[in-house]
Amino acid sequence: MTNQLGGAAAIVGIGATEFSKESGRSELSLACEAVAAAIADAGLQPSDVDGMVTFSADDNPDIDIARNVGIGELRFFSRVHYGGGAACGTVVHAAMAVATGVADVVVCYRAFNERSGRRFGAGVQDIPNEATAERAQFSWTSPAGLLTPASWVAMVANRYMHLSGATSEDLGRVAVADRRHAATNPAAWFYDKPITLDDHQASRFIVEPLRLLDCCQESDGGQAIVVTSVERARDLPNPPAVIVAGSQGTGAEQWTMTSFYRPDIAGLPEMGTVARELWSSSGLGPADIQTAVLYDHFTPYVLMQLEEFGFCGRGEAAAFVANVGIEIDGGLPVNTHGGQLGEAYIHGMNGIAEGVRQVRGTSVNQVSNTEHVLVTAGTGVPTSGLILGIDR
Repeated sequence: MTNQLGGAAAIVGIGATEFSKESGRSELSLACEAVAAAIADAGLQPSDVDGMVTFSADDNPDIDIARNVGIGELRFFSRVHYGGGAACGTVVHAAMAVATGVADVVVCYRAFNERSGRRFGAGVQDIPNEATAERAQFSWTSPAGLLTPASWVAMVANRYMHLSGATSEDLGRVAVADRRHAATNPAAWFYDKPITLDDHQASRFIVEPLRLLDCCQESDGGQAIVVTSVERARDLPNPPAVIVAGSQGTGAEQWTMTSFYRPDIAGLPEMGTVARELWSSSGLGPADIQTAVLYDHFTPYVLMQLEEFGFCGRGEAAAFVANVGIEIDGGLPVNTHGGQLGEAYIHGMNGIAEGVRQVRGTSVNQVSNTEHVLVTAGTGVPTSGLILGIDR
């Protein structure tokens, strides 16, 4: 059956807290602030909201936020699993609810103290194993010392670099681009702090081939997104960011960050699933995208996403970055807000907000003549993606 989601809903509000390393307040407080800001940005009242979507890895229940913000009754609520892979999925769920009349106005949100609280970079090294299918998967890799996200990604990155010929310097160009964009973004943690390729190469190894500057931040903060119908969006203050296409996807032999048992581990087949669905349902292709927000918790996965989406061929992403360019003045500007490496790691939700700003024409690093923006969610896990576009 043909995907009929495209064009039925739009993002009309975005709101965020400050991004920090020590928020000094509860995750619930962060969530409420971000949600209230997004509703206000949309030109709506809390009482207009009748749906909410968040992540399964979230300690901020929708009913608590609804009660504290003044939202009232909810007709729709949902949670999406798999960490950062859920980001665009929350918007997909919201858009489906709006398109089918299950809800009229849906808020998607994510808020946490990931730096001052439990640090996600710790992985599973401080969590006891449990006799569940999801947790048991780590029993295959933990005895070998693969305990953290960096170690899991390093396995894939080493294989990808071996086959493609990509080098540490090629990874560094991704970090340099993100930090250049963050340096002009007042909301970014690394505002006014660009780096050079020499800085990247001088940073210490975390797990080879990943250096410190290949790894995203751990951040405190919150981000919220408001979704409603395109028709209603046209009566609201801001230009709508139309959800041209949205998709979730897994690959064959899918695990959560440890899909080491596939015939080929030098790709991201789950993102390939998303890419095929986005292109086929929208009728668009790589040439129709003016800027992209690619999930960048680790630099190698940005290169691999460029290949999965067909911006270049297999093994050609390093040359694409070097020759076509992913900085603001390049052929495909990527992560113009600074990404998770430069702005903040809010599990990809702040990347969706940047996609909205690009469509609105309000980004601090605005790409000229933007009509379509590609946004992706977490890599190495079941994931999701969006194409946002102007209202025609």
